[in-house]
Formats: sequence, structure tokens, C-alpha cells
Amino acid sequence: MLTTIGFDADDTLWQNESFFRLTQDRFTDLLSDHAETNHLHDRLLAAERRNLGHYGFGIKGFTLSMIETAIEVTEGRVPASVISEILAAGREMLRHPVDLLPHARAAVEALAAEFKVLVITKGDLLDQERKVAQSGLGDLFHGVEIVSDKTPEVYRRIFARHGTGASQAMMVGNSLKSDVLPAIAAGGWGVHVPHGITWALEHAEPPQAEPRFHSLPSLETLPDLVGQIKATHNL
Repeated sequence: MLTTIGFDADDTLWQNESFFRLTQDRFTDLLSDHAETNHLHDRLLAAERRNLGHYGFGIKGFTLSMIETAIEVTEGRVPASVISEILAAGREMLRHPVDLLPHARAAVEALAAEFKVLVITKGDLLDQERKVAQSGLGDLFHGVEIVSDKTPEVYRRIFARHGTGASQAMMVGNSLKSDVLPAIAAGGWGVHVPHGITWALEHAEPPQAEPRFHSLPSLETLPDLVGQIKATHNL
């Protein structure tokens, strides 16, 4: 039966990717004299992909990838004022207030009354800690795990430390690639709650034939789903 439920943070509990898209639009405007929008988007995504192993996930890595792309597309002639604007945009993202998604608080409160609930998220340590604190949800969670990547082994380790193992755990998130597939591979349940905007590097195909996979339109019906799973496995 279920004992532990993990929640992704960004774009599951609160808005995140929309701020990246707004900053990317600002970035393309700054460099519009040097490259077309689609070309800039492709170059930036390529930089993000190759830099993940160096900088990890999050705003700081994104900012460094924007600077690297600006240097590349201008062949080293990018004005210092543009670099300054990119840095300012990154700092602005790090200061952005936390905007909870619909039903996030109600879902966490309902499940925290009966289960161990965790935040399991990728990204910059300081930024993710700030967002958890400012979300107003922090006191509801039994643990917060900020990891460099989400793999089956990471989930096994976290659910063993905080709960009764991955086989009695569920991971809820907007990313099939990071939240759902590795949690199922670890032996747990994976619940996909799609967000309107998904980063290109997080796309994956849903495991429709997997019995421990579920998809919900929002967090509103998550407590009902958990109740159904609990009832079924108590039979």
C-alpha cells in the first residue's frame, strides 16, 4: 500500500517554465540584430543540453547558457551591455515571487494528513530552498530533497530514507521524463499532471501500458486517486 508521496516543485506546485519563456523572449530581443528567433532558440537549447553536466538544472545554468549563446552567435562581439542585461534577467528570475498552481495547497494538505509527503526537485539549491520557504507549503512536508538529477536510484534512496521504500511510494509531477518514468522504474507509482508549458529537454512518451502510471488534468483529483489506489490494494 502507499505510505509516501513525493511532489515535484516547479510547474507542479508552482509556476516556473513561464518565467524561463519570458526571459528567453527577452534574450532573443536583445540579440535580434544578430540572429533570427528560431535560430537563437535552437542554439540556446543546444547550449543548455551540453551544459547540464557542468551546471545542472536551474536558473544559473540557464543564464550561463544564454551568455555562451550570445558569445557564439555574435562571434565574440556581443556588447558588454547585452551581457549585463542577461545577468539582470537571471537575477530577476531568482527574485520572482512564488505563484502556486491551482489546487496545490489543498492537495498537499489533504495527503499530508495521512501520508508522508515530500518535495523532490531539481535545480539551484538556494533558489529551490527560497521557493519552498516562500510557497507557504514548507511546514506541510516531512522532507525536502533537492537533487542534481532524478533517476530510479535517486528515488529508491529517497523513499527508503523517508518512507518504507519505493514500492510503497508515489511521485507526482509535470515531467514524464524526470518525475514519472524513473519513479515507476524504481518500483513506485508515477502520476503525471501536465503543465501548459514543458521544457523541450523534459519531453517523453507516456507509459500507457504501465499499471502504476496515472495521468490527471490537475492536482484537484489527486487525493481521490490516492484513495482509490489505497482501497484497491487493501482488498
